[in-house]
Amino acid sequence: MSWQAYVDEHLMCDIEGQRLSAAAIIGHDGSVWAQSEPFPQLKPAEITGIMNDFAEPGSLAPTGLYLGGTKYMVIQGEPGAVIRGKKGSGGITIKKTNQALIFGVYDEPLTPGQCNMVVERLGDYLIEQGL
Repeated sequence: MSWQAYVDEHLMCDIEGQRLSAAAIIGHDGSVWAQSEPFPQLKPAEITGIMNDFAEPGSLAPTGLYLGGTKYMVIQGEPGAVIRGKKGSGGITIKKTNQALIFGVYDEPLTPGQCNMVVERLGDYLIEQGL
């Protein structure tokens, strides 16, 4: 299965009649493996900040998480494994695997829990596959 198919079929899938706003699979170095059409263009400093937060959980909390220039307030995640952010009625979930970051961006009526489930399930599967 191609990386794009993982994004299209597993991240941008139908969730009780809704779907994520955007999704991507990005290497730890910031290289884009696959992304949905409206996924924002990431800046190198944003990837660095995200990777630093996985290494030192909580480092993004004071400044916020930036994705394509958009700021998200960092909310409780799983230290070293998942970062969650909130902005208005939407938010973001980022799951770290051995080689990549799985991004899911959502807006209402999708719930944070639904976004977490989709992103983390794919991330857990990829970790099991050694990726």
